[in-house]
Amino acid sequence: MTKDDDGKREKHWSEWSDDERKRAQYDYRAKNIITSALSIDEFFRISQCKSAKEMWDTLQVTHEGTTDVKRSRKHTLIREYELLRMNNGESISDF
Repeated sequence: MTKDDDGKREKHWSEWSDDERKRAQYDYRAKNIITSALSIDEFFRISQCKSAKEMWDTLQVTHEGTTDVKRSRKHTLIREYELLRMNNGESISDF
C-alpha cells in the first residue's frame, strides 16, 4: 500500500475491484501505445506522467498549445484572412 500525492491512501492492487483492474489494464495498454510511437525526446517529455490521459494532455499542450493559445491563433488567422486583398494589376497566379 502506498499514499498518493494528496496523502490519501491508495488501494493495494489485491484490493482492486474487477472494474478497477480492467481500467488499469486499459491505461497500461494506452501508455504502451503512446510511448511506442514517440521519439526519445518526446518520451522524456512524458516519462513522469502517471496515466495515459496525463501523457496525452501533455503532448497535446506541447504541440497544439493551450486552449487560450489556440483561440488567440485562430483569431489572428481569421483577422489576416479578412485583411487579405489583391493589389491592382495583380493576377490570381501572382496572388
